[in-house]
Amino acid sequence: MITITEYTVEKINDPFGILTGDRYEYTLEIDVPEDDELYTETGVAIRVIFRIEDGNESIVKYDLMDKATSQPMDFELEDDEFAQIEAFCRANMPEDL
Repeated sequence: MITITEYTVEKINDPFGILTGDRYEYTLEIDVPEDDELYTETGVAIRVIFRIEDGNESIVKYDLMDKATSQPMDFELEDDEFAQIEAFCRANMPEDL
């Protein structure tokens, strides 16, 4: 289970109209226990691209990142963690929809 401590969300601007639907970029700061393989002293964040198109909402892409360097980490979310993040994004959409 992932513990999200803070998050930001921004709508991605597509001035050329290339992307279909609306896309949002979430940055989720998470709490990682010291005994977890994801643990870093500087902290871990998850960058999520979330799409809404024709009533469908889903994660397009995500990256686990070291908060100090913003460099992607070579880890994948487990299925239950992915579902938790997707549900969090759905529940925390910006008010401007």
